[in-house]
Amino acid sequence: MDTAPRITPRFDLVGLVVSDMAASLAFYRRLGLDVPAGAESAPHVEAVLPGGLRIAWDTEDVVRSFDPGWTRPVGGDRVGLAFRCGAPAEVDAVYEELVAAGYRGHLKPWDAVWGQRYTVVLDPDGSGVSLFADAPTARA
Repeated sequence: MDTAPRITPRFDLVGLVVSDMAASLAFYRRLGLDVPAGAESAPHVEAVLPGGLRIAWDTEDVVRSFDPGWTRPVGGDRVGLAFRCGAPAEVDAVYEELVAAGYRGHLKPWDAVWGQRYTVVLDPDGSGVSLFADAPTARA
């Protein structure tokens, strides 16, 4: 019988590799993340999210410093970030604000069959970032 204490890792951080730190931080600040001021020229930046989970941004050069064979991914997203909005109208408003600021919309807001108002905007590196809110009927 194994009596050794069980070690269980705890999910703690989501890391993003970015080509332009300043552009990426500006995008995620618009989505409400509390990114440290003056971090635009840093090679590594972290922010603590509500609940204690952290998000981090590393430049491509940082990743290559410890993984010289790393190459920029091509093709579709493999990990997606999603931001909950307070109401369906907020999904539309945030989408319009981001597109007006020059970010690319990927999927215009729509009422998804799974009961949410949903949209996808691309961050500066082309990764899809979802915005969603429960549809009024889904909350009832």
